[in-house]
Amino acid sequence: MSPILTAVALLICSNVFMTFAWYAHLKELSSKPWIIAALISWGVALFEYLLQVPANRIGYQVLNIGQLKILQEVITLSIFVPFAFFYMKEPLKLDYLWAGLCMFGAVFFMFREKLFS
Repeated sequence: MSPILTAVALLICSNVFMTFAWYAHLKELSSKPWIIAALISWGVALFEYLLQVPANRIGYQVLNIGQLKILQEVITLSIFVPFAFFYMKEPLKLDYLWAGLCMFGAVFFMFREKLFS
């Protein structure tokens, strides 16, 4: 598998864990003290880091740091929107579309050298 596809696959998995670590406690642990939520979130985040660190190391072989960051942000938004809608039962907002379009612009500018070389 190419380094970019490997990095993307690992970042997708990493972001699933990250999203749950950052936000699931708002739904599942809202009645618990914040320290309990923090400790559980850190436990979940450990799996995120076990995937994210190798993803960035692999991706950095063929992408620069800016490209890795924008890639991660696009993946984060792609994971967050379904999470917010399906898991947290938040309404879909047109703002997600506008944010996504802004991200596509960021992707274009960060990857245009690769696209047009």
